Amino acid sequence: MSGRTMDGLEAARARGRTGGQKPKLGPRQVKLAREMYDSGDYTVQQIADKFGVTRPTIYRHLSKVASELAETG
Repeated sequence: MSGRTMDGLEAARARGRTGGQKPKLGPRQVKLAREMYDSGDYTVQQIADKFGVTRPTIYRHLSKVASELAETG
């Protein structure tokens, strides 16, 4: 049974499908959250409330952006 499951997942990936939950914030929202955070005018809680997510979600996205910037620049 697990072999057939793995075959099905591989076939789905080949069609461009991925599993899991969709991200809570889109790329545009992450950029806006980063700008709000960098401005110093908003707390992380205020940013989270604005986007309807939790503080850990904001921190997770901010750390991803920071690590991506460190890799490219």
